[in-house]
Amino acid sequence: MGRAFLYVILGGGVAAGYAALDFSKSGISHGELCIISEEPVAPYERPALSKGYLLPEDPPRPPSFHTCVGENEERLTLKWYKEHGIELVLGTRVKSADVRRKTLLTAAGETISYKILIIATGARALKLEEFGIYGSNAENVGYLRNLADATRLVTVMRSCVGGNAVVIGGGYIGMECAASLVINKINVTMVFPEAQCMARLFTPKISSYYEDLYKSKGVRFLKGTVLSSFENDSSGKVTTVILRDGTRLPVDMVVVGIGILPNTSLFEGQLTLERGGIKVNGHMQTSDSSVYAVGDVASFPVKLFHEIRRLEHVDSARKSARHAVAAIMAPDKTGDFDYLPFFYSRVFTSSWQFYGDNAGEVVHYGDFSGKSFGAYWVNNGQLVGSFLEGGTKEEYEAIAKVTRLMPMVEDIPELERQGLGFALSVSQQPPPPPPPVKGTDSSIVLEKPLYTWHATAGIVVATSIALFTYWYRRRRRRVLV
Repeated sequence: MGRAFLYVILGGGVAAGYAALDFSKSGISHGELCIISEEPVAPYERPALSKGYLLPEDPPRPPSFHTCVGENEERLTLKWYKEHGIELVLGTRVKSADVRRKTLLTAAGETISYKILIIATGARALKLEEFGIYGSNAENVGYLRNLADATRLVTVMRSCVGGNAVVIGGGYIGMECAASLVINKINVTMVFPEAQCMARLFTPKISSYYEDLYKSKGVRFLKGTVLSSFENDSSGKVTTVILRDGTRLPVDMVVVGIGILPNTSLFEGQLTLERGGIKVNGHMQTSDSSVYAVGDVASFPVKLFHEIRRLEHVDSARKSARHAVAAIMAPDKTGDFDYLPFFYSRVFTSSWQFYGDNAGEVVHYGDFSGKSFGAYWVNNGQLVGSFLEGGTKEEYEAIAKVTRLMPMVEDIPELERQGLGFALSVSQQPPPPPPPVKGTDSSIVLEKPLYTWHATAGIVVATSIALFTYWYRRRRRRVLV
């Protein structure tokens, strides 16, 4: 027995919801689209799990954070899918895929066929057992990747108020879960092997700021070491965390956030893989023309940096999904995905955003003892990355714009002196002139605009004018005063 659909989305995370919304906007007919998900709920905004679901007061619960509220769109509840004729096959695991035959086989034995498949399988949390450490199935040890994980953590936290928690890992999940534990009045110790938190993204100076913030909330950091083993009581609950350096930590609960692994196994040997994900082109199309991949599982060309990357973030999931749908429904009208890498977080009263790439020389600015500061990254003479803590909407938009423009930076000390003013000034300038047009006998051919000397020259001129304007205004203000 089986069913057939024109379009099938495999995976029920953030990307699936945004793809479904855009499919419906494109005018697909009832019964043409199916979403298959292992989770028993409709697609939801995954960031809510670490940023809200774990909080003790008025925490969000489905359906309040079903997609697509993350971009102020419709909230896609079960009723919405039914009204739009989109089939949800929930609580269902696909055990094999046959790309050549365009079929998926579920664990229940049903065959689902498609003409176009979007792979949105995302990633799974890495388990301690994969590193030779056993015991993470204990009732007071938790991960955070899906709604079931979050619900389990909430149950454990409620029984541990006033107790001790150990967070294994100093990345996104570790930092955001540690903040939630503190707010739930649980004593927290963070353990990770790196010399600083968020080591993949932050500079030591930025990390130091957030570590000091967490310490002010009572969080203890044990860096440069890793978990070695657990001790359990007679009921199987973990009572002690033992670290490689011999440190023993009494615990009431443990949260593990040591990374994720893309879910590619169904397509290994059938589709081209690169950088740990499924390789796609600028239309999010895989090595098989009938299959697309989006979100955490997709390795796609980042035009800004001329290389293939796989990005683990909700913004990338949302936008790559929408781009794939546009490419499927109107391929001749859809250009290549032009994505500016973006990451953000909110913990306690702090909020930061990062755009671009953290490569090259770093330039810090602002008041690191206050509430607003930032950094730029300059690589091969161009600004390629921007970070800002405590910014306004206008300021965040400015650092995004200046990062996309990638202006030349010839004077690093001047960039440091200007700080945020540099991004604000450059972002207010008109865009560089369009690329030149070459005429032919039968058509008009546009030269590629990216990184031509024309575009670079325009950016340099705009930047110079912006810096002069910013300097002149500051000078006038000083004179007037």
